[in-house]
Amino acid sequence: MEHSTTSEVTFTQHHSDAEFRSRVRKTTILLSVITIIELIIGLVIYKMHKGDHPSEFLIMLFKGVVCILTLAKAFYIVSVFMHLGDEVRNLIMTIIVPLMLFVWFIGAFLWDGGSYRKLRNRYHPVIETPARQGEHEKSDTATHPLD
Repeated sequence: MEHSTTSEVTFTQHHSDAEFRSRVRKTTILLSVITIIELIIGLVIYKMHKGDHPSEFLIMLFKGVVCILTLAKAFYIVSVFMHLGDEVRNLIMTIIVPLMLFVWFIGAFLWDGGSYRKLRNRYHPVIETPARQGEHEKSDTATHPLD
């Protein structure tokens, strides 16, 4: 009995080597430009922090722009250099959906940790905050809670 050999079944189109090199070159240039923009924004944020009256709104806006640019860089790296852009949609969703959940978990943990820190600083009697440092100096009978 003779077995016939079959070719591998793929769902992606094979690109020529020259086309892939061109795509990698364009992506590398784009990533370099985005990185330079991020560095410029970082220097602007640094200079704003050193100023007399830093604008919190502008600092948060610039930090948001840096986060968006970083996500764009991650997309291009995964799409081109890790070849995920050439895969079928179901495989892409298998990777992207858990990643989005992971990002959501990080945001939720940071938000919860910030809330806990604010409550701890407000209600814990041992923690010395700048608002409480003057309380001990004002009263003569003030003692430390653990004394």
